[in-house]
Amino acid sequence: MKAALAAQARRAVAAASTLTGKRFGLLVASSVVATSAIVASAMTGTGGSGALAALIGRSLASSEVPAASAPEPVHSTGGGSAAASGGGSPAPAAEPAYSPAPAPAPASEPVSEAPAKEKTPAPAEPEAEAGPVKHVFVISLTSPGYEQSLGAQSQMPYLSATLRPQGELLDNYTLLGEGALSNGIAAISGQPPNAATAAGCPTHEEFTSVKASSSGVIAGAGCVYPVETLTVADQLTLEQLDWRAYADGMADAAGKPANCVYPGPGEPSTSAQPGGYAASQNPFAYFHSLLDLGDCSANDVPLERLSKDLAKAEKTPSYSFIAPTPCNAGTAGQCPAGATEGAASADAFLSAWVPKILASPAYKADGVLIVTFSSINPPVPGAPVPAGDPLRTGALLLSPFVTPGGTSATAYNPYSVLRSSEEFLSLSPLGLAAAAKTKSFAAGLLRGNGGD
Repeated sequence: MKAALAAQARRAVAAASTLTGKRFGLLVASSVVATSAIVASAMTGTGGSGALAALIGRSLASSEVPAASAPEPVHSTGGGSAAASGGGSPAPAAEPAYSPAPAPAPASEPVSEAPAKEKTPAPAEPEAEAGPVKHVFVISLTSPGYEQSLGAQSQMPYLSATLRPQGELLDNYTLLGEGALSNGIAAISGQPPNAATAAGCPTHEEFTSVKASSSGVIAGAGCVYPVETLTVADQLTLEQLDWRAYADGMADAAGKPANCVYPGPGEPSTSAQPGGYAASQNPFAYFHSLLDLGDCSANDVPLERLSKDLAKAEKTPSYSFIAPTPCNAGTAGQCPAGATEGAASADAFLSAWVPKILASPAYKADGVLIVTFSSINPPVPGAPVPAGDPLRTGALLLSPFVTPGGTSATAYNPYSVLRSSEEFLSLSPLGLAAAAKTKSFAAGLLRGNGGD
């Protein structure tokens, strides 16, 4: 744990030294120690683990890593990555606690002390049993409708005819709403949709008021979650496991590939250019727990990085989230004029990237690929409305541990993606992923035999 916190500190300092532009001040609004202390304090009072909070505080107290100081801001016209902190002014430094010197004990006759009894060490907590899966890959697309993607009327032949026979179909996978952002946030943090996220956060908004349940579920409206709201990425960092989000088309204002690109306060979340990157496809950019300590700047990267990371198993993160542009995800009306769009565009994206994942050493050894949908296309004007639940999209599991051609009729949703990913990697479920009604599809793969 101490090593993980020290690593976070180093990342934060590194991120601070490389950031430029108008959003730089958002990062330096809190120091490494101050932000970590906020996390520890908040986790104690909002459904987090008190033991974990104490461990964070103890690690900070014993660590020799100094608090990061704010360097002089560097002015630049370029956009690009940034780390928001929810305010524009630095958090005040905490004053050191004053401990007076102990008063001398009164003189007295010497007394013989009883020999100290040896303390019996407390039994160690049992560790979660590790399963066969060590690498999780998630690809998030836009659904043209269940029948048009995975059903008899499929417009995605690579998904339905090539991949489907190799994997297990989650026939009853259903979204929480129509938009990509709210489903993506649920799939990495267990947080439910609110008015802003369900609308795709047309502008980048902080939460104005925050109420957290005992399980850490945030009530209120806003887009950028407070620092105490954790994600699967935070869990992986604390366990000293690697994670990475690969965002298609992510670039700075000058058009150059850049890490962790997201809007400033009040700016729109979507790209002005058809076919371009949209922050709404990248849920990791909406959490202060990742923005403030530099994890987003370090691990939220352009999609092109994936090919390099897949080359060696030791370079492949334990958790990889792959987010295409709205055009490549299959969202109607989001591609440049004349380009392939809709279901055909999403299928082409899969056919370009899935073979690379399936051929990678990490996937072959102990991987699972979850091909899921995070949004649906609105009905085409004049076309018949599809029968059944419009939010039912289905999903597909691929893994060396899956029984090829299998089908599960169990009801799953984005919280299931989070819970299953956490169980694959021996993590505890967050938010509504921990709810009794949330089903996990990890059990069969954890036994190494596929199926539910």
